[in-house]
Amino acid sequence: MKFNELDLQPELLTAINDAGYVEMTPIQEQAMPVALANKDVMGQAQTGTGKTAAFGIPAIQQANHNDHFVSTLIMSPTRELAIQTRDEIAKLGHDKKIRVMVVYGGSDIGRQIRDLKNPPQILVGTPGRLQDHMNRKTVDFSHLKTLVLDEADEMLDMGFLEDISKIIRSLPKERQTLLFSATLPQDIVQIGTAFMNNPVTVKVKSKELTADLIDQYYVKARDNEKFDFMTRLMDVQRPELALVFGRTKRRVDELTRGLKIRGFKAEGIHGDLTQQKRMNVLRMFKNSEIQILVATDVAARGLDIRGVTHVYNYDIPQDPDSYVHRIGRTGRAGRAGMSITFVNPREMDYLRGIEKLTKVKMMPLMPPTAEKVQKELLDHAVSVIEDKSSSIHVNNYQKYAEKLVEEVDPMILASLLLQSYTKSSSKNRPVSISVERPLPSKKKSSGKGYQKYNHGSSRRYNSKKPYHHDRDQKKYGQRDHKRSSSNQAKTPKKVNRNFVIRTKA
Repeated sequence: MKFNELDLQPELLTAINDAGYVEMTPIQEQAMPVALANKDVMGQAQTGTGKTAAFGIPAIQQANHNDHFVSTLIMSPTRELAIQTRDEIAKLGHDKKIRVMVVYGGSDIGRQIRDLKNPPQILVGTPGRLQDHMNRKTVDFSHLKTLVLDEADEMLDMGFLEDISKIIRSLPKERQTLLFSATLPQDIVQIGTAFMNNPVTVKVKSKELTADLIDQYYVKARDNEKFDFMTRLMDVQRPELALVFGRTKRRVDELTRGLKIRGFKAEGIHGDLTQQKRMNVLRMFKNSEIQILVATDVAARGLDIRGVTHVYNYDIPQDPDSYVHRIGRTGRAGRAGMSITFVNPREMDYLRGIEKLTKVKMMPLMPPTAEKVQKELLDHAVSVIEDKSSSIHVNNYQKYAEKLVEEVDPMILASLLLQSYTKSSSKNRPVSISVERPLPSKKKSSGKGYQKYNHGSSRRYNSKKPYHHDRDQKKYGQRDHKRSSSNQAKTPKKVNRNFVIRTKA
């Protein structure tokens, strides 16, 4: 279905065309006609499915730039998502001269209060800061027509239920409510029952949640093997932009430091960083100033990052929906993407749960050996040097080049050149990553979470420890260490260990 098939205002259609939108995504096609009919909507939609436009376009359609009151309120779980939502809606509402403002914690509230004296037609904010403004009576929602709850499950996970309930109870009862969530658990349904008027439920089918263009692989590895395996894959695959997901804030900090030690341009984001630091890191990543962004699920939730070629799940997520959120940041706009999940042998139940949701079977991937990585790096370096040699202006360096050739063996010069292009001096530097317990076996704990385990374990491993490749690869190739006879009967005797590594020319 195309946007021009809807009865949208000409200025709004122009902005939609200028933004490059032509056909609706599944969530837009299902939710927008209902929202434009002024009905309540409860929508299930993952990040990257176009849900911002699904509620933003109806909000702009009903807004009038002559109104001096907030007609639409949009609640977002994080500052980053709130800012992105403001930016996208402001772009779509530009031709209608719709004012869009964002309020969030960690920024100057005095400036926000001054700006709110000239109320926007559309206000985006995080629950905590919105509650603060309402307590100060610096925002007026008495004329509100539409409330949008974006990433509702995430707001509940972050403990915003009390703030959300207080805000909603103070809003006009005669209003439209649009709720979007990655999942629709009972808590979300209860919000719909309590605060919505006969909502129409729309869901994106599972097969539409996973991009067809994403090649999905898994690497079975113990915790103390993951980092070396991941950096070897990165050396061979040479991702343009990559996301690495870690389970904890400490994990993100350690992975970021380790990647830098190994010569990668990497930065990390998590909830303990200042707002300014997080925004700077995201700006650098979007501008390709850094190659790898390491993040926790909460920090990266809702981020619209384009051009990501690889997603590395250093820690497998406990929730299959989180996996869909993670890999949904690659394989966009018709471009191919790749996701690689590192899974402890005792966490295979979680991998099967992901496969059940996505209806896609992940392929096993064996990391390249250190020797294979070195050969790939050198081959690539030779190719780059040969390409650049045809365009270099020798006259600019002739005097010093002649001096070097006279005083230094050309073989040594060539070796130094190769070393600089492969960064081989950093590839074997030792990196320490704290070892964390794997997720609990679902068979033993009924999948009730991993919070009971101490993820703050002080046990660490040193990646410089000798790695006996032949012995460990053989062990790694086995499906499990010891199995009962009943389990053995169910396990295939032969496992296909073929793998694919994409490289750039």
